[in-house]
Amino acid sequence: MTIAERLQAVKDTLPDNVELVAVSKYHPVEELMEAYDSGQRLMGENIVQELRTKQPLMPQDVKWHFIGHLQTNKVKYIAPYVTLIHSVDSYHLLEEINRQAQRCGRVIDCLLQLHVAQEETKYGFSPRECLDMLRSQPWSTLSGVRLCGVMCMASNVDDTEHVRSDFRNANDVFNEIKEDFFNNSPHFCIRSWGMSHDYRIAIDEGSNMVRVGTAIFGERNYGL
Repeated sequence: MTIAERLQAVKDTLPDNVELVAVSKYHPVEELMEAYDSGQRLMGENIVQELRTKQPLMPQDVKWHFIGHLQTNKVKYIAPYVTLIHSVDSYHLLEEINRQAQRCGRVIDCLLQLHVAQEETKYGFSPRECLDMLRSQPWSTLSGVRLCGVMCMASNVDDTEHVRSDFRNANDVFNEIKEDFFNNSPHFCIRSWGMSHDYRIAIDEGSNMVRVGTAIFGERNYGL
């Protein structure tokens, strides 16, 4: 199958309310353009340097989502154009995104990354840490950022029920945050979870934004 065919096959499985982020990590611009020419505009990258390389070579109407771990000293490189940062895992990072957004005269949409998986290596707030941060930090005074929802990754296990439980946990946290802090904020609506191997389960458990790479572009070319 071509990239265009795989992209359409994924889209055919998505409900109307679910947005697709095509994750192009380690794939060349030529392959991204195949997806673009098939109508895909939301593109996701995990690595700042790779995003910096690809962004000038792609059409300007691409909406770039940064979905990987983001170091504070790299924010300045993507702040001028990034559409959504999925991976805010500390208040300190949120402050730096705010600072760089203000320098660019922008407001950058952000998601709070939740750590709901069993692996210790995954980044993100625990549900309790996330709620405590929202209660204790003056995030609402940061005029250069806008919190729009939450993101998570499920445990990397074969147990479907475990994966389902992780996503359900994230959805419960989203609902609690929405009720306590964003009840009158329609922009706080994004639930970003689900990748190539588990996005259908994620949608069952409330996701309305999925991040799909391999199912569209095939296996990654690590030699890029």
